[in-house]
Amino acid sequence: MTELDPLKLENQLCFPLYSAAKEVVRRYRTFLEPLGLTYTQYITMMVMWEHKSLSVGRIGELVNLDSGTLTPMLKKMEAAGLVKRCRSKADERELIVSITGKGEQLRAQALDIPAKMGSCTSLTMEEALQLRTLLAKLI
Repeated sequence: MTELDPLKLENQLCFPLYSAAKEVVRRYRTFLEPLGLTYTQYITMMVMWEHKSLSVGRIGELVNLDSGTLTPMLKKMEAAGLVKRCRSKADERELIVSITGKGEQLRAQALDIPAKMGSCTSLTMEEALQLRTLLAKLI
């Protein structure tokens, strides 16, 4: 049995993960540009559509973004009228982000994006679910 070269690119798990992630985000861009969203703004909007109002810290946990990335992005989203940010009445140190009416309306325009993305892959529904399970385990 031949031993695998640990530094050969084709033997790495990280490279196909990296390449797949780049390709998925690139394909999302086509569907998100008409909505005026980047991919990170889109995943943030998905959280906002679900929860309506959250602390910046909780949003960061849910979308796996640090405050250095999240804060300027939320400022842009607020400037676009999708969310509003305000200090918590219970704890002034905490910043609360709430979805606006305009942000809620954007949801209807985004409803078909998951199906469009699904049609961009050659995965069956079963394979997609299996991949999501494996990636969650990896994370």
